[in-house]
Amino acid sequence: MTLPRFDARDFAAATPEMIAAFARDGVLVLENYASVAECDAMKARMAEITTGFDPDAHRTVFSATADEPSRDRYFLESATDIRFFFEAGAIDAGGNLTHPLNVAINKVGHALHTLDPVFSAFSNSAKMMGLAKALGHAKPDPVQSMYIFKQPEIGGEVVCHQDATYLWTEPQSVLGFWLAVEDATEENGCMWAIPGAHAGDAPKERFRRTGDTGTYTETLDASPFEEEKKVPLAVPKGTLIVLHGLLPHLSGPNLSPRSRHAYTVHVVDGAAHYPADNWLQRA
Repeated sequence: MTLPRFDARDFAAATPEMIAAFARDGVLVLENYASVAECDAMKARMAEITTGFDPDAHRTVFSATADEPSRDRYFLESATDIRFFFEAGAIDAGGNLTHPLNVAINKVGHALHTLDPVFSAFSNSAKMMGLAKALGHAKPDPVQSMYIFKQPEIGGEVVCHQDATYLWTEPQSVLGFWLAVEDATEENGCMWAIPGAHAGDAPKERFRRTGDTGTYTETLDASPFEEEKKVPLAVPKGTLIVLHGLLPHLSGPNLSPRSRHAYTVHVVDGAAHYPADNWLQRA
C-alpha cells in the first residue's frame, strides 16, 4: 500500500483531501511542512541543550521494548521539565557511558514545547493548532514533546504501540505530530505504521500511574497487531507525519552509521477528560 503524500510547502490549512486521507488511513504525511532552516535550528538548539547536561547527574535509560519495566521518578516528573534519557547500548553493566554524550542520548523530553522558545514556537504555532482543529480537536492542547535522536548503530527499537495507551483521554483524542529533523530511511530506523488499523479499533493497552513512582500496563485486548500489514514511513527532512492515537506504529533499531533525529509533539483535545492515572501529569 502506498500512502498519499501532500506538499505542505505553502501550508495554510488542511484541505478536504488531507482530512479524508487521515480519516481513512489514520496517518497524514505532509512533506515540506518545516523548512530546512527550521529543522537546522531545532538540531542546533538541541545540541546546545545537551551540551549543558551533566551526564553524572542522571543515567536513566529509555527503552521502548515489550518487556520494559515501570518508569522511575526521574521519568514520571519530566512532564514539567527537560530531561535526558540514554540509549541502552550506551551504558555498560557498571553504569558507565560507552559512547560520547552527543551519541549516547536516546531522547530529551517531555516539556520542550513549553520551556524552550525554539521548540515552543513550532509546537504552539497557529499552523499546528489549526491542523489539530481540522482533524477534530475543539481545544488543541500540547501535553508532551520529545526530541528523539535514534543514534547511529545503537538507536533502540520502538515496538508496535498506540499513543492512546500512554496519553489516555475520554473520548480518545491524542494526535502525534512527528517531524523528521533529518531524513528518515528504512536503513536508519524510519517509522512504520499499519494504515487504517485505527478505524473501529480500541486501545490494546493502557499505561497507568499509581502514586508518585508506580506504573503498570493494563492489557485490554491481548490480540496481536497485524504487523504484516505495516508500511514504511521513510520521509525526507522537514516532513510532518500526523498519527491518530489508535494507529499502531513502530520503528526498528538504527544499525546504520547515520542518525535519525525527530521531534514529536503529542496533542490532546482539552475538551476531553484527562484522567488522573495518566503517567504524565502537569500539575
